[in-house]
Amino acid sequence: MEFAGGIELDQRTEDIVLGFTIPARSGRGRLMRLGDSLNVVLSAHDYPPRLAKLLGEAIILTGLIGSALKGNEGQTTVQARAEGGLVDLLVCDYRAGEVRGYLSFEPEAADLPEGAPLSEIFGTGYLAVTIDPSDGRERYQGIVDLKGDTLAEAAERYFQSSEQIPTILRADVRFGADGWHAGGMLLQHLGRKEEGGPRLHVENEREDWAHLEALGSTVTAEELSDPGLTFPELLWRLFNEDEVRIIPPVPISRGCRCSVPMIEERLSTLPGDQKAEIRDEDGLVRVDCEFCSRQFAVRV
Repeated sequence: MEFAGGIELDQRTEDIVLGFTIPARSGRGRLMRLGDSLNVVLSAHDYPPRLAKLLGEAIILTGLIGSALKGNEGQTTVQARAEGGLVDLLVCDYRAGEVRGYLSFEPEAADLPEGAPLSEIFGTGYLAVTIDPSDGRERYQGIVDLKGDTLAEAAERYFQSSEQIPTILRADVRFGADGWHAGGMLLQHLGRKEEGGPRLHVENEREDWAHLEALGSTVTAEELSDPGLTFPELLWRLFNEDEVRIIPPVPISRGCRCSVPMIEERLSTLPGDQKAEIRDEDGLVRVDCEFCSRQFAVRV
């Protein structure tokens, strides 16, 4: 297995996202694990276990998709809106190695069984993936129905319908004696050999994806979320028949961008009469942040 740029990995196995390529097969992918950062996000609210697992899965998927953006400015948001279920809103975002997320739910969600499908959790709704490169390129959004047993299945359909890239998405979230652990893998085939060229119209390209898909699909839930298994070891288990190049990892942390200066800046754009309407008797505007479960009091 070849390490791109001669990099060396330390023994950190959680709170990182690691990119890799399989050049001879036109393959690329990312592996991600969360530990401390996920526990910080989930501790902001008293989520029932099934919903904590759901939110952890959504954060993993958001990071796997969002970490494809280069630089520190782009943001990826994954949002689920639904009706008729026990969760009506779930939202996560990724920017420059920082993740955050929350969901709103009905009290009855405390009784959800471990394997409850999306239809029981959300009722009917959609999953929206919004990518904002913030570098002059156009903002993009893709939407798919919330169907299947997991959010990973819905996110796979996003790539099939919106980006038309053969994709495998896997995620696992589990609770142990030392808290929550989560991991995921995104594997894709980029068969386009040149700008405007064919993607999967050449027979050997179909064979390349069939090869990648067969090997990538053998990954187990335990391998994804086990902090005792390093990413190079996991990649060796999956793709030891091929040359795999590893891209330098990106550290992940919980990041909430709410702050008094940011809120002051946004409130400053409001007309005076609107500011007066939202001030309390102490002359303060109180803003709740659902992501970090904090309230900010701002004088405007």
